[in-house]
Amino acid sequence: MSARRTALLACAALLTGLLPLTAAGAAAGADEPAPVPVDTFEGEVPFANPPAEGLFPWGGDADDPPRLALTARDDAPQGAKVLTGGYDISGYGGFTHDFAFDRPARDWSAHKGIRFWWEGRDNGKRISFEIKDGGANGEASELWTTSFTDDFTGWKQIEIPFTDFTYRTDYQPVGGIDQVLGLTGMWGYALTLPTGVKGDFAMDGVELYGKGAQSLRASVVTDAAVHTVKEGAAADVRISVATTGSVPIDEPVTVAYETAGGTAEAGTDYTRVAGELTFPAGTASGTSRTVRVPTLKDRSAESAETVPLKLTVTGARAPAENPQVVIDAHGLPYLDAKLPVKKRVADLVSRLSLEEKAGQMTQAERGALGTPGDIAAYDLGSLLSGGGSTPTPNVPEAWSRMIDAFQLRARATRFQIPLIYGVDAVHGHNNLFGATVMPHNIGIGATRDPRLAERTGEVTAAEVRATGVPWDFAPCLCVTRDERWGRSYESFGEDPALVKSMETVIQGLQGARDGRDLKDDDRVLATAKHYVGDGGTGYGSSATGSYTIDQGVTKVTRQELEAVHLAPFKTAVDRGVGTVMPSYSSLDIIGDDAGPVKMHADAEMINGVLKDRMGFDGFVISDWAAIDQIPGDYASDVRTSVNAGLDMIMVPYEYKNFRTTLVDEVKAGRISERRVDDAVSRILAQKFRLGLFEKPYADTSGASKIGSSAHRAVARQAAAESQVLLKNAGGVLPLKKSQKVYVAGSNADDLGNQTGGWTITWQGASGKITDGTTVLQGMRKAAPGARIDYSKDTSAPTEGYDVGVVVVGETPYAEGVGDVGNGNDLELTAADKAAVDKVCGAMKCVVLTVSGRPQLIGDRLGDIDALVASWLPGTEGDGVADVLYGKRAFTGQLPVTWPKSEAQLPINVGDASYDPQFPYGWGLTTLTKVPGGGSAALRTLALVAAKAERLGADEAGRAAVTKARLLVQQRIGTRLTPATAKPFADADHLLLTGRYKEAVARLTTAYKSA
Repeated sequence: MSARRTALLACAALLTGLLPLTAAGAAAGADEPAPVPVDTFEGEVPFANPPAEGLFPWGGDADDPPRLALTARDDAPQGAKVLTGGYDISGYGGFTHDFAFDRPARDWSAHKGIRFWWEGRDNGKRISFEIKDGGANGEASELWTTSFTDDFTGWKQIEIPFTDFTYRTDYQPVGGIDQVLGLTGMWGYALTLPTGVKGDFAMDGVELYGKGAQSLRASVVTDAAVHTVKEGAAADVRISVATTGSVPIDEPVTVAYETAGGTAEAGTDYTRVAGELTFPAGTASGTSRTVRVPTLKDRSAESAETVPLKLTVTGARAPAENPQVVIDAHGLPYLDAKLPVKKRVADLVSRLSLEEKAGQMTQAERGALGTPGDIAAYDLGSLLSGGGSTPTPNVPEAWSRMIDAFQLRARATRFQIPLIYGVDAVHGHNNLFGATVMPHNIGIGATRDPRLAERTGEVTAAEVRATGVPWDFAPCLCVTRDERWGRSYESFGEDPALVKSMETVIQGLQGARDGRDLKDDDRVLATAKHYVGDGGTGYGSSATGSYTIDQGVTKVTRQELEAVHLAPFKTAVDRGVGTVMPSYSSLDIIGDDAGPVKMHADAEMINGVLKDRMGFDGFVISDWAAIDQIPGDYASDVRTSVNAGLDMIMVPYEYKNFRTTLVDEVKAGRISERRVDDAVSRILAQKFRLGLFEKPYADTSGASKIGSSAHRAVARQAAAESQVLLKNAGGVLPLKKSQKVYVAGSNADDLGNQTGGWTITWQGASGKITDGTTVLQGMRKAAPGARIDYSKDTSAPTEGYDVGVVVVGETPYAEGVGDVGNGNDLELTAADKAAVDKVCGAMKCVVLTVSGRPQLIGDRLGDIDALVASWLPGTEGDGVADVLYGKRAFTGQLPVTWPKSEAQLPINVGDASYDPQFPYGWGLTTLTKVPGGGSAALRTLALVAAKAERLGADEAGRAAVTKARLLVQQRIGTRLTPATAKPFADADHLLLTGRYKEAVARLTTAYKSA
C-alpha cells in the first residue's frame, strides 16, 4: 500500500469552525478562579518523549515533524522566552505536550477553558488544537479537538472554552473511553500545524482560565447511537447524565424525547413514544434512565426500518447525535443462509439502489471518517486500517470493539450489509502490539518450506480474525528482480517458481480452495498483490516523489510477462484467492506500441487476463488512493478504473467524492450498470462466504491465542529456517555453549530493526516497538550461564573471547521510502563496518546481516569466518539463536542472488551473464552429513532423480537434488566463479519446477567447473 497511509491523519479534514479570538487581559469575574499556568516555556518543561513529561514533535514523514526551540524574545507576552518552531509539512505534523505517565493526570474541571498566546502570520491557515482526556496516559487518552485560523498579525491571546471541543472520531482508545470530556484526568495538549506551506510559529503562556458552570460541565449521553431489534421486540435506549469531575449536578437536567421521522411507520411498525426525563439537582454523574420503544409485527418480509429518537436537552450539553432504533431486515431471500451464495447475491443486488451499490464499491480509511454515521449515510462497503492506523490502546479488545462499533453503524442501512474490514497483515497481525510477527516474505522464501509457509498463514489468519478483521491484504506475489526496490522483502524471491511454491500461504489464510472455510473464526480472505509486474519496475522509472523504482514502469516482453510476473497470479487464482490488488506500477509491453499503462487502468490485464482468461471470480480492490495516479481528472480516474475491472476502490479520504462521482458516471452512461452489478456481486459473494451476514461482529474466542507460545513457536521455526549460512570457514558455527562470546552491532539487540517495516506502523521503527525476543536475548536464553557480553559500538575491550557475533544491517523502511537512491544504499553503515572490522580483526567472527535485501560485504568477506543472511526474522530472535547454537540445523537457501556490487544490479537466476557473490539457492548447512563420493555419487543421484521425475515421486526427487547440491557446495567452497555460480543457480530453479534430472545435471556441471 502507498506512502500516504498512516496511523494519525492530518486533522485539517476533520476540524470544526473558527474559534473566537478574545482580547488579551479580559477581566475575570470576581468569583472566577485565578488562571492556572500549564506552560510558560521558560524551560520548566523539557523536550522529551513519553512516558516522561515533555514537548515533542511528530509527523507523517521524516521531514514533517517541526523543529522546536525555546527562544528569548523581548516581546514575549509572558516571561522572557517563547516556544518557537519551523515547519515544511507535506503530510501531517505538529507537536505535543504530554504529562508524565508515572504521575497522576491533572484536573482541569474547575475552569471554563484553555488559552494561550499565538503570534499570527496572517496566512489564513487553520490550526488544530487538541486536548487529551482520560485513559491510562497521554498516548492512550481520548482526543478532543477544535481549531483556530491564523488570520491576524502579531501576538494575540486565543481563548477556547472547553465546550468548543468536539470528540475526535478517528483516533480513539477502544472507540472512545466514554466519549465524555471529563476534564479530571487530563494528559496534555497537541497542535497540528498547517500543511502545504513553509512557515514558522511562536507560542507562549498556555493556561487554564475562567470558572466552569454546570451548563458547561454536564452532558447527556446515550449508550449507543444505533439500537437494533427484531421485528416485534422492544428497544431499550439508556440515557445518562455525565459531568466533568464526576460530581453531582447542582441544577436539574431535563430530556424531552419523542420518536420522529425515519423509515418506519408509527402505528404499523412501532408504537410512538414521547415524554420527558428529569435528572434533579444532586443526581450523581453516570445516573441513567431508560426509554423503551416497542416495535410491531406485521408478518411481511421487509428491509430494515429506522425509528429516530429525538432528544431535546435543557441544562446540559445534548448528545452529538440522536439515537435511532433499527428494526432488523427479515424474511428476504438474501438473509437465508441455506440458499446458495449465488442466489443470495442475485436477490440482494436486485434490491439495491445505484447509490447503495456505489457505496458497496467504496472503501474508506477508518481514521478518515468524518463521523461514524457516514458508514450508513454513504452505504460504505468497507473500511480499512492503513499501516499504523490502530485503536488506542493497541490491544485485541480495542480492535474488536472498534470494528464492532463500525459494524453496528452498518446495521442502520436498509439491507444491513456488513462491512468487510481489511488490514495489511503482511507478516502476522503486524499492526497489533503483542501479535506474533513472522519473518517477512523474503525470509519465508529462504525456508523453501511450503508447509511452513502455510502454517505462518494459519497463525496470521487466526490472530487477525480474533480481533474482528476478516480480510488481509496479503500475500504479496511480486517477483523481485532488482534488490534496489524498497519492497524487496515483501517478495518470496526472484524466481517465479519459488514464489509459486510459497503460495501455500493462501490456504493458510483462507483454508479450502472453494472458500467453505472462510466463515470459520480462524480464517480470513486473502489478497494476491500487486497485480502485475511490480517486482520488475526499472530503476529510475518511478515518478512518485523521490522514489527511484517503486511505482515505476515494468518494461517486458509478453513472454517474460507470462513466465515471470503473471505465473504466480495464475497459481493464486487456482488456489481460490478471494481478492486481487493491482499495482501502482505501470506495464509497458515491448512490441505493442501502447507505452506504459497504469495497472489500475489496464483493462486488458484485469478484465481480459485476470477475470476472463484466468477465471478469477473474486473481487479486485485498488491500492491506497491509487486511482489518483491515473492520468485525467477525477471523473476520468473513476470511470477508467471501474471500466478496467476494479470492483472496490480504496479511497481513504475521498469516499464521499468517489461515491458521488461513480453514481454520476453511471447515470451519464459512461459506466454501465451491468459493470456495477458485476462488481457488487463479486463483493457481496465474499461477504456471504465469510459469514458476515450471519455473524457481523467479532468472534473473539481465539483472542487468547494472539501472541501465544504455540503461535510464537511457528514464528520461531520460520525464523530458524529462514537463516541462510553463506560462509562457515573452519566450522565456527554452530557455537558452543561453553564459548565466551562478544556480541556487537546495531541489530543485535533491536526488535524494531529485526522486524522491519510494516510493524506496528507503516514504516516500522527501531527499538522495542512490540513484544518479542532480540537476537542477543535469544542467544542468552540458548546458552544460559555462558559469558555473552554485548557492546553495540565495540567500545568494550575485545580481549578474552573465543568468538565474536556481529549483527548488522538495515533500519526499517517500507515501499519507495526504502528505494536505493532515495537516501538508501546496500552498503553497511560506517558504524557497522567498523564493528565488523574491529571484532573480526580481534577473534574468530560470525556476521549476521539483518536486512530486507542483500548487503554488500565486498572485500570484508575474507576477514569474516561465518556469514549469515538473517533477513528480517520477526519477533522471535530465539529462532536465530537456535541455528547459531545448533539446536536446529542451518537449512535456508538464498531466495535472491547476492550481488558483489550495486553495479551488477539487476542480477537474477537465468541471466546470461552471472557472476554473483553468492548464487541464488546457495545455503550451507550444519548438523548434516554432506554426501561424499564426488562424480560417482552425482551419477547415482542423477539416476535417482530421473526415476523420481518419471514416477512423479517429488519427495524422492527433491531429496536427490538436495544431496547433490550439498555435495557440490562443499566442493565449490569459497571458489565461486561464473562457471560454477550459473549452473548452481539454474539447478535450484529446475528443482522448483520439478525437473530433477536436469537439476542434478546442472549441479554436475558446476561440480566439474569448481
